[in-house]
Amino acid sequence: MAQHSIQKRAVAEEPTIAVVDDDRDFRDSLGDLFNSVGFKVKLFGSAAELLEGELLPDVVSCLVLDVRLPGLGGLDFQTELSKMNASIPIIFMTGHGDIPMSVKAMKAGAVDFLTKPFRDQDMLDAVTIALERDRTRRKVEQRLTDLKSRLERLSQREREVLALVTSGLKNKQIAFQLGVAEITVKAHRGHVMQKMGAQSLAELVRIAETLGIKSPRS
Repeated sequence: MAQHSIQKRAVAEEPTIAVVDDDRDFRDSLGDLFNSVGFKVKLFGSAAELLEGELLPDVVSCLVLDVRLPGLGGLDFQTELSKMNASIPIIFMTGHGDIPMSVKAMKAGAVDFLTKPFRDQDMLDAVTIALERDRTRRKVEQRLTDLKSRLERLSQREREVLALVTSGLKNKQIAFQLGVAEITVKAHRGHVMQKMGAQSLAELVRIAETLGIKSPRS
């Protein structure tokens, strides 16, 4: 199952909710609920149908998943998604109040575990939290991707200067360690600030921390 991907690049940017439940009437009613408040919805009768059917758009999204499904059950599907590095937030539903199951699901990162029948507002509240979680995750991942791309544009010497500057060394100390003139360090430092999009030393330090950069001389 690891060869599957559940997302594709999206044409539209609206948040999408995927509902997986083998009860057609119930999943259709959930689809109507989500559509009524402006969400885009994809409906599936099983985990296999989701994996083998139309891929979800690569936008802010969440998965509303029944615990008891034909074939691959909800908790096992959660495990498989984790193995696939699919980070879509999950809201579980069950017709049977099962505390051990809910604890397992929440420990594995589920947003909520709702027992049927539940109030529409409880589901909408859970979806709101799940979508916000996914939105935040995507922003963090996009920021990291952007920083990595900027880092790749630095020369080897600029990377050394970045590491040494953000470790707290002054230009004179960096020049001594690298065996170059202080004016050369200042030039490299300016290039690093510009290429990394940093407006201050404090911001550059935060960028280095995000990228896990450590001084090569420490």
